[in-house]
Amino acid sequence: MVTTSVPTAPTATAQQTLGKAAQWSGVGLHSGQSVEVTLKPSPANTGRQFVRLDLERQPVIPAQIDAVQSTQLATELVANGASVRTVEHLLAALAIAGIDNVTIEITGSEVPVLDGSAQPWLEGIQRVGVVPQEIPRPAVILKEPVTIYEGAAFVSAIPAPELRLTYGIDFPYAAIGRQWCSFTPSELAVAVAPARTFGFAEQVEYLRSQGLIQGGSLENALVCSVSGWVNPPLRFADEPVRHKLLDLWGDLALLGTPPIAHYVAYRASHHLHTQLARAIAQQMV
Repeated sequence: MVTTSVPTAPTATAQQTLGKAAQWSGVGLHSGQSVEVTLKPSPANTGRQFVRLDLERQPVIPAQIDAVQSTQLATELVANGASVRTVEHLLAALAIAGIDNVTIEITGSEVPVLDGSAQPWLEGIQRVGVVPQEIPRPAVILKEPVTIYEGAAFVSAIPAPELRLTYGIDFPYAAIGRQWCSFTPSELAVAVAPARTFGFAEQVEYLRSQGLIQGGSLENALVCSVSGWVNPPLRFADEPVRHKLLDLWGDLALLGTPPIAHYVAYRASHHLHTQLARAIAQQMV
């Protein structure tokens, strides 16, 4: 049976995959290169994995924490002599939709940014539906609390009766300032998936000189300046912190099924997100 709505991971006890294949195309946020992505159903216990169609032998890159190579402004995975970058929005969408097993065929080295959020991915998944599989999804409980600090920033996972994500940010821009949000996974499809990536006008020239954000535009990212938002309106008054929470969930998806816990992050980054995931993975062995 194919489900036509997008379920959330905690409500499903069986593993799930897509009802049929779905395709997207767009440009990479950092590379600026055009790329196509096709999501295809996969058997139970396959997990989420990328396949580089543009490379000889079409190497497979598992979406697992052990494959993380770089976390500079995005999460990059490397395996079998190949890489794929900026995976976090797509992985967040798959986690929100409860997709455990999927083959992600991609024709380049960076996942397209689309509109800067996870919403287009979720909408495509909703169109093709979600299929329950015969194998149960593992229920993983966090054994011990984990906290990782980096200056004033930190990430933490705390044993809890239900899974919750809480995030805080603090930027020296009046339009953003200090923001906090907190949601359960069942709320993410509506409250977090539409939140777009954001950046700062004063940093654009420097980042582009470093070979970054080559595909960034006012159509796929919110841009803030000392004077305010360059391209309003926002989808949420606190859209920046909601997007950071989306990034966190995408990075935690590299665990496969993140343990039931309360995840708390403050002024964190992909580096801290993935460090937390690595520490949790040690408990899951």
